[in-house]
This record gives sequence, structure tokens and C-alpha cells, in this order.
Amino acid sequence: MNGIDAGLPTFWTLGLALLVAMSGKPNAEDVGRTDNLLRNPSLEEGQGDVVLESIPTSSMQAEAVVTIDTDAPSLEYSPLLFGGFIEHFDSQIYGGLYEPGSPLSDESGFRKDVIRAMRELKLSVVRWPGGCFASGYRWKDGVGTNRQSTFDVVWGVEDPNTFGTDEFVEWCRLVGCEPYICTNAGNGTPEEMREWVEYCNGTEGKFAKMRADNGNPEPLNVRYWSIGNENWGSHEIGPKTAQEWGPLVSESAELMLRVDPNLSLLAAATPNRDWTLPLLSTAGKHLDSVAIHEYWLPSWQEELRPDYLSCIMLSEKPEQTIVGVIDVIEEAGYRGKIKIAFDEWNLRGWHHPGFPRTEANADDDPHVLKLIEKREINAEAAQYTMADALFSASFLNACLRHAEDVDMANIAPIVNTRGPLYVHRGGVVRRTTFHTLALYANELQGRVGRLSLESQMLTQEEQSIPVIDALATVDEAGKIWSVALVNRHPSETVACTVKMKDTPLDGTYEATILAGDSPDAFNDVGQPDRVVPQKTQLTFKNGVAHLPPHSLTIVRITTPEGP
Repeated sequence: MNGIDAGLPTFWTLGLALLVAMSGKPNAEDVGRTDNLLRNPSLEEGQGDVVLESIPTSSMQAEAVVTIDTDAPSLEYSPLLFGGFIEHFDSQIYGGLYEPGSPLSDESGFRKDVIRAMRELKLSVVRWPGGCFASGYRWKDGVGTNRQSTFDVVWGVEDPNTFGTDEFVEWCRLVGCEPYICTNAGNGTPEEMREWVEYCNGTEGKFAKMRADNGNPEPLNVRYWSIGNENWGSHEIGPKTAQEWGPLVSESAELMLRVDPNLSLLAAATPNRDWTLPLLSTAGKHLDSVAIHEYWLPSWQEELRPDYLSCIMLSEKPEQTIVGVIDVIEEAGYRGKIKIAFDEWNLRGWHHPGFPRTEANADDDPHVLKLIEKREINAEAAQYTMADALFSASFLNACLRHAEDVDMANIAPIVNTRGPLYVHRGGVVRRTTFHTLALYANELQGRVGRLSLESQMLTQEEQSIPVIDALATVDEAGKIWSVALVNRHPSETVACTVKMKDTPLDGTYEATILAGDSPDAFNDVGQPDRVVPQKTQLTFKNGVAHLPPHSLTIVRITTPEGP
């Protein structure tokens, strides 16, 4: 099977969801691996199957057992986990969500089809203006009526500044999401950050008056603010050392909170304790979250196109990052007070060879222009396959399992580049990841339940991950469950047993399945609906249903009584 082994006599066992919330760090009893547990139930052909098409199976099917603890307390999660990010990069804004003069745009220049799509996602929060762009951005260039274009050193292009603070907030209100502003902590100052807060939220002062003069007499009420973007990196304008960063964040936070004490403040951080511990020891008292960025395929300078299996083998990495950051926050003494925000995340890093830059280049340098043209690789549809969809499901599962500690996640970006929505002059294409995000935002219940999972392993060379990932959510009354089941195997069905405590499911339940005709299936302008969710009925017999290969299934279960 091309180096894939799904028939190992080994199960992976993990008590999921509320383990960390209920009992602190996972221990050896919570997370472990048990050998020689493979069972080989005799199943009639087609029993419990949901057949999207004729799917060949091996003689030994992969197996998994999901046991939902219906008596355990559930945990409410933050809707901010279904957030997005947008940057002044390539066609994310200009020619993406903002295209004045297009027949598809409203009178303000906002693409109406993009707004409709964002509403489908129940998008909760969007971060702007960057990203690396933020470390050189002067917010005053993007407000008022007399705006001038400026050269963006970071990405090597002219920015017309026609999309600025007021436009961003207006767009967020149309979408129905919270605006989240990332400040310039590169060549900007704490005073500029304070002035920006006053412009957005102040009721008096020079910059509050400026906002009123610009057509917004009432405060914009931007609650979420990040101090800086990746200032730990030499790729940023104005990088900082760990010793410099904490004092700068503390000073900036104090000035910003004087204008509006109700802000929710984040600051650029990493999973590395050598950076984040000094930050928290100096500025932790002002922060609500640490801002963590993760792209698990670092395609910045070299275009990486690994196959489905190589991508899907990265699916356990997000949870490892979460556990590591929790350890740092706990060591600093702020667990329970400071949360984790993945305010940039995606499987694939953006491709921008030769950039970002901290110094200007010649506008007409042919070498630079060729480098900028190479960013068009990001738009090639064939990259965004079922691997992206299922990795995204596993990422969200990890965040939801740790809902006590993770309260925001912003896919980067939300439009174009690597985003779930591809926007072109004639319309939009919902990539495979769009459908994953839409399913999670619309089909899950509002609380995370506890489950345990036993799964065979999916192996590539020296790496192994569970072939199944699972998440259980439940409503407030404890009666309606929505269970997400991810079959990561590229070609095999999985005989998955689901139990509600000690009782195996028996019967037929409403379900939605996202799967492609191939693990490499993708949507593009010519075939925008090659991969779309399918409403169906999922039959369990003696607890067992068959999950199609490379699929996400969300099944809805109503119990007679709550716990």
C-alpha cells in the first residue's frame, strides 16, 4: 500500500477532550499505547456502510473504537476558534475581499459574494492588517479622504491605502465578525498604538475627533488587539530580543489600556519558553492571550508539495504545540488567566521567495519582479486537497479538546493565497478547507464532551498516527451530540465503533460527510463542487459504521435523556 500500514495489530488509546481541563497535564494513564488489542469482527458485506461511491476495501479493515462518556461534565468552547486572518499580501484584500468597480461589489467596494461566504462560516473574528505587513504599517496612512499610496517594503509593492481601519471595521460588521487589529511593534511605537486605540475606541481627544471627521462619530469598539507580529524573527522589521520584548509589550499595553481598559490584549509569542517566559514575567499581567503562529509545511522560500500521506502525517503536530505552550504558561503561573490564540495557522506556509524584506528594493528590478510573480503559485488549486481539509479538522479537534486553554484560532489567510476561499474576477471557489470550517461552525454543538479513542495506526516510514481522530460535542441540555470522525486513511474504509458510555450505537442517524473521489481531489474554477459535503444517513449496527477513506463525518445523535 505504498508504504502505508493500516493493518498493524496495534491500537492507539487516548482519553480526549476534557483530560487537561479536568485533571491538568496528561499523564501516562491518560495517554498511552496498548499493543495486541486488534480485534477482527465478522461484518456482513455493506453492513453499516455510507456509500458515496463504490469503494474497494482490504481483506483486513482498519478499526477504531470511540467511547463517549455521557456522564462527564462538558466544557463550553469559544466561538473565536472559528476565526480568520487577512493581510495586505498579493490579492487577499485588493482583488479579494475588496474590489471597487466590480459588478460583484457593493457601493463601498466590498465583494458581496465574499461576504456571503464568510457568513456561511459564521466567521467570528478576523485579524488585520498583518502579518509581516504590520511591522511597517502606519495606520494614519489608511484613514481620511486624502490618502496617498505608499511603498510596502515588506512585500515589495505599492499599497494604495484605500483599504484602511474604517474599511476593515465596516467589512467586519457586514460579515458579522469581531475586528482584531495587530499593531506595529516593528518600526512603530507604543504611542502610535495608543493613538490607534483612541482613533477606534476613544470618545474624546485628537484621534477620536479625527475618526469623527472621517465619518464615524461613534466609537468603532474594536475589542481585540495584538501587540506586534512575530517580533522574535529576523525576517521582521524591527525584531526584538526576548529581553527587549517584555518591556515593550508592557509599556504598550499600559498606554493602550489607559484609553480603553476593556481591551482584550494579545502579544506575539512562540512555543519556546526562552521567549515566552520573559514576556509573561514582564507583561503577563496585561495580557489575555499569547499569539502563536504555526504553519506545518514551511513553503516560504521553497515550494513544497508533499503527497496526501506526507501532509496527513502532520495532523498530530497541533496538539503537541498546544501542550507545549500550556506548559510554558503554567510555568509562568498564568494558566487559567492567559489563553492561547493561534492567530495565524494553516497547513501550508505562504510562498514568497526573497521576501519578506526589511529594506526597500528598486521598483523596476526584474529579479524582484520575477520573485513577486512566483507568489502566483499560491493560487494553484490542485494543492488544496482532502489533506488540507482533514488536517484542518484535526487542528480544530485539538483546539476544541483544549478549550480550557485555547480560545482563538485564525486560519491564515481567510481569502486567497492559502485560504479556504479563492476569489477571482467572476466569482469564488470554496476550497476543501472551506467546507471543513463551515461544518465545524454550523454542525457542532456548543460544548465539548469527553471521549476515549482506540485506533489502529496509520504509518509512513518511521512515522505513525492514529488512523481515526474524533471529537464529541454536546448541547447545553446534554441530549444532542454531534460527533466528528476523521478517517485519515487515503484508500481504506474504517470499521468504527461508537459507544455512548457502555451502549453501542444502534440505528440510523443523520450525518454529513466530506470526502472526495480521490485523496487528491480539489475544487477549482472549472469544478467548484468536486468536493462538497453530503447530507446522508449513517447506520450503526452493534456500534459499528464504516467511514469512507479520506473523509470527515459529523454524525448527530439524540439521546433520550441528558446526564
